[in-house]
Amino acid sequence: MIRPMTTTDRNQVVDILQGTRMFTQDEVDVAIELLDIYLQQPGQKDYIADVLTEEERVMGYATYGPTPLTEGTFDLYWIAVSPAAQNKGYGKQLMQWVENKIREAKGRLLIIETSSQPRYENTRRFYLNQHYEESVRIADFYKPDDDRIIYVKYFS
Repeated sequence: MIRPMTTTDRNQVVDILQGTRMFTQDEVDVAIELLDIYLQQPGQKDYIADVLTEEERVMGYATYGPTPLTEGTFDLYWIAVSPAAQNKGYGKQLMQWVENKIREAKGRLLIIETSSQPRYENTRRFYLNQHYEESVRIADFYKPDDDRIIYVKYFS
């Protein structure tokens, strides 16, 4: 089941972020900051956070939202699946959910940003397998030898 995140899901999502060992502590802190904005400011419209659950246990989550000052463009900020639940199709289910929500909101474009670091190889492959196209690569963006890679998918 996929549904909007609630405050009772927060600790499980934080556990997923830390448990993947994919993200630096600074990255985890930013992800948590977005979650807290979503949870503590219900009137805000910048961030949406949804969780995928199985038997009331959070198996994965995604944070996304409309890109400010655009018409129909959205950003995927975070998507993560519990290490114990990876390779079971949960990431794909979350992506499809996010894409459907964006279509319902009359979205026309989803943008995903990631790093060129080797530890993100599986992440980049995942986006390509979901039919995203690498649109932009900015060399040395995050630090030397760490490019910013932007993937896009257009919706009709």
